[in-house]
Amino acid sequence: MPRTHQADRDPEESMPVFLRMPTVIRVTGLARSTIYRLIAEKRFPGPVRLGERAVAWRRTDLARWSEERPPAAES
Repeated sequence: MPRTHQADRDPEESMPVFLRMPTVIRVTGLARSTIYRLIAEKRFPGPVRLGERAVAWRRTDLARWSEERPPAAES
C-alpha cells in the first residue's frame, strides 16, 4: 500500500479527538468568554471533563456545530 504524504491527508484526520481551549479558540475564531456564553445559552457544545481541572471539546461536536452555522451574509 502506498504511503501518503502529510500534505495529502485530510487536516481533520491529524487533529486529536479532544481539543483544549487554545485550539478551540483558534479553530472557531471565538473568544474564550464568547465560547462560555454560548455554552450557557446552549448554543455551543459543552466540554468534556478530562480530569479534576482539565476539560476539552470533542472534535466531532465542534465539526457538527460548525456545519450547522448559517453561512455569512454577502455584502
